[in-house]
Amino acid sequence: MARGVHERSGLPFFEVFVDTPLAVCEQRDVKGLYQKARQGLIKSFTGIDQEYEKPEHPELVLKAAQSSIEESVEQVLGILKEHGILSNFMMENNNHLNGHASQFADGNDLVVPELFVPEHKVKDLLNEAEHLPRQEIGTLDLQWLQILSEGWAYPLKGFMREEEYLQVLHFNTITKGEDRINQSVAIVLPITTPDKERLEGAKAIGLYHKNDLYAILRDPQIYYHRKEERCARQFGTTNKDHPHIKLIYESGDWLLGGDLQVLKRVKWNDGLDEYRKTPNELRSKLRELGADAVFAFQLRNPIHNGHALLMTDTRRQLKQKGKI
Repeated sequence: MARGVHERSGLPFFEVFVDTPLAVCEQRDVKGLYQKARQGLIKSFTGIDQEYEKPEHPELVLKAAQSSIEESVEQVLGILKEHGILSNFMMENNNHLNGHASQFADGNDLVVPELFVPEHKVKDLLNEAEHLPRQEIGTLDLQWLQILSEGWAYPLKGFMREEEYLQVLHFNTITKGEDRINQSVAIVLPITTPDKERLEGAKAIGLYHKNDLYAILRDPQIYYHRKEERCARQFGTTNKDHPHIKLIYESGDWLLGGDLQVLKRVKWNDGLDEYRKTPNELRSKLRELGADAVFAFQLRNPIHNGHALLMTDTRRQLKQKGKI
């Protein structure tokens, strides 16, 4: 039925048979569903008290017991790429401003590009910065610089230029080649009119926080800050009682975009820096732990006691159920 619906709609349909022995399924069952089914807590569970009907002509067969998770993922990505469903965005090697590459390392693991310059180039850039115009940035701007530099906002290479900014406002995406990537939040650097007049024509700009140089912004572009439109599209309201909307309206009337070369990691010296891992550091830590499952929380504001209780209690419950 599903194949027919797709074909009538002119959509491709791929049936994938994950050919895995029952014993392996039970071994990998981090949620304990098979155990519950054997205890009779879940009825009509496929493979336990309900027969599994193997597909007759699948487009792809995954021998999951003989392949790693990464190898199985590669096979699925391969058939999608072969039929033009998945573009080269996640498959290709993307050269980056600072010489880093986004690729499947060893054919498996994605390395997230960061905006930090190699250590051997830092001294030259520090010398160059002495002759560049300076732009002082605030704490919120430095937080966004941290997000950009560590790769959390990939594929952005710096604060948004106007084309990227308008794409985000109107389409909640940004374009990379032929690909459109989800991005609903504008990551921009507001500046004042005197700053605009001072920086116009510069080829590069040093970004400072409390007179401390953090980055050089290359090929800058200055454009008008459409505050009302930004708030309306991003938040669905222009009410200045909203704390972040208030910040936007109080910020500069112009936006400064450009590629970043970041000279050092942002540290807040609040006793929590060691826990602020980059995407690549998190992946490395999970590999080191040999974790086959991870529970995580996405926080929209700084960690407080409620978050800590939620995380520790989740761990307690999972441990109690034998999941970790």
